[in-house]
Amino acid sequence: MKTYEFDGERYRTASSHQKEWGKSLISKITLQGNETILDLGCGDGHLTEQLALLVPNGNVLGIDASIGMIQTAQNICRDNLAFVRMDINNLHFSNEFNIIYSNAALHWIKDHKRLLQNSYAALKPGGILLWDFGSHGNCSNFLAVTQQKMDEDNYREFFRDFEMPWFMPSKNCYEELISDIGYCDFTITEVNRDRYFPTSDEMIKWIDQPCIVPFIECIPDMLKNKFRQEVIAEMLKKTQQPDGTCFETFRRLLVYALK
Repeated sequence: MKTYEFDGERYRTASSHQKEWGKSLISKITLQGNETILDLGCGDGHLTEQLALLVPNGNVLGIDASIGMIQTAQNICRDNLAFVRMDINNLHFSNEFNIIYSNAALHWIKDHKRLLQNSYAALKPGGILLWDFGSHGNCSNFLAVTQQKMDEDNYREFFRDFEMPWFMPSKNCYEELISDIGYCDFTITEVNRDRYFPTSDEMIKWIDQPCIVPFIECIPDMLKNKFRQEVIAEMLKKTQQPDGTCFETFRRLLVYALK
């Protein structure tokens, strides 16, 4: 399955809201300090390091398919922390982890049945999943703008075979999906995290890393910047408020599951 390449340093400066969500998710975990934790889609490694600090007698592994993300994450050095470039679609662990954590990453994975099966295999008995990712209604303004641009005559030919890169299910859809895997308990919760970016620059950073990356890849080099500038202009027109803030819908699924 397709993966994308991101700029870890640019993402680090553009992901403050993702980090807020991730810290909130970490606060829900009760830890003894000796757990083994897997972070799926670790990005720049900031949240993975927070997990490592909470398990001084345990170990944390962060994985991401992006070379740029892993290179940035590997600047963080702790004895109980490692980062490896790995495609989440191809997990191959068996009974290794007490916790599989993921924040703001798994909407990039299209086959969640396979992901849930592989995660079940990777957990130790009594282990838990704790995930936060995009759900139905997420980033509705950005999706509307990019769909409009892809349908325009200037760009339509480049997106003829394009598939949206995200899986953003509803609560009911995910409950049906997870119920057949074998987890002995699970809770799926929908959360509204709609956000006002404080400035247009903050929204543009978020558009650039990571949102627009899959679309830019489809366009010839000579048109990439034109497409980007047009998306940004339409996003500001659609979302900017009188006070200069920019609104976007952020709808999330929180997934808890026990093996």
